[in-house]
Amino acid sequence: MLLSIKNYIILHGMVGVNGHFNFYQSVLFPLIEISICLTNSVKAVYNIDSYIIARGNLGVKGLSWDKFQDTVADCLIRHKSILDVLTKFQETTARVNRAVSKSVTNCGCIQINAKKQQVPSEIRLYELVSYMDTHTKGELCDNCREIIELEIGNHLFYLAALCNILELNLEDILCAENEKLSTLGIYNLS
Repeated sequence: MLLSIKNYIILHGMVGVNGHFNFYQSVLFPLIEISICLTNSVKAVYNIDSYIIARGNLGVKGLSWDKFQDTVADCLIRHKSILDVLTKFQETTARVNRAVSKSVTNCGCIQINAKKQQVPSEIRLYELVSYMDTHTKGELCDNCREIIELEIGNHLFYLAALCNILELNLEDILCAENEKLSTLGIYNLS
């Protein structure tokens, strides 16, 4: 069974008993069985333990941060030291930055046109958002999107690993941050 960078599952004539093909995808989600039924040249998917395949992508429907953190704990073998995790976390940050930069410099699907933000002096805080610019033009091509998504996924892996080592609950952290942002709204000044 092959898994490409975009998590496409390649199934060519691999049909088992009763038209189902069962396999264990041991790289991303160990011990989770996924069944695929090939009928009339259309891939139909049976949802097993919330894992689905949609539009050719291996997807995770309803995955909680707790479950993701548990999966990371099961998968993290070689880099258990906090020093390893911290350096891998920083490395994945750099890889995300590099992937975005390569979308500009190698592919050209997006452009960066950075300049000083032009903000009138007499506006209210809630009006500020309409004057702020992302400095990006264009849209990510499919290839660049795949690479950036992969790098962000690796980054999330090491974020969850760091939380595991420090016995922090990532979902609790996200909920607390969301509560703060929801409460403060635009006054959080992020």
